[in-house]
Amino acid sequence: MVDQIFVNLPVADLPVAKAFWEKLGFSFNPQFTNDDAACLVLGEHAFVMLLTKPFFSGFTDKAILDTKTHIQVINALSVKDREAVDAMVSAAIAAGGRSPRPAKDYGFMYQHSFEDPDGHLWEVFFMGAMPPQTPA
Repeated sequence: MVDQIFVNLPVADLPVAKAFWEKLGFSFNPQFTNDDAACLVLGEHAFVMLLTKPFFSGFTDKAILDTKTHIQVINALSVKDREAVDAMVSAAIAAGGRSPRPAKDYGFMYQHSFEDPDGHLWEVFFMGAMPPQTPA
């Protein structure tokens, strides 16, 4: 088990990325925020390090994907109810993001997604009661 998670994402323009997340109601930990990086606080133990592309490149020898045309990860965020799903996606769109697909209702789970200004995909979901498992 881990105590915390820090997801690292490259961004084209750090001030734009920070402003986007602040419009969604999130804050940043100033201890880990400077001109090259910003520590987005998702929850008590969940953080996203938004790193300028040159700074991000210092941690890997691999090329950075163009997230406007390629995807490698979908970041999934669990929220308290369906209304919170819709509210976050609406706020993301109003802040300059986009919603690539309509919301989906699976009965036990409601999900919608948005892309941030850098094209990173964020799935926002509410998990209701799980259907009973059927024997294999």
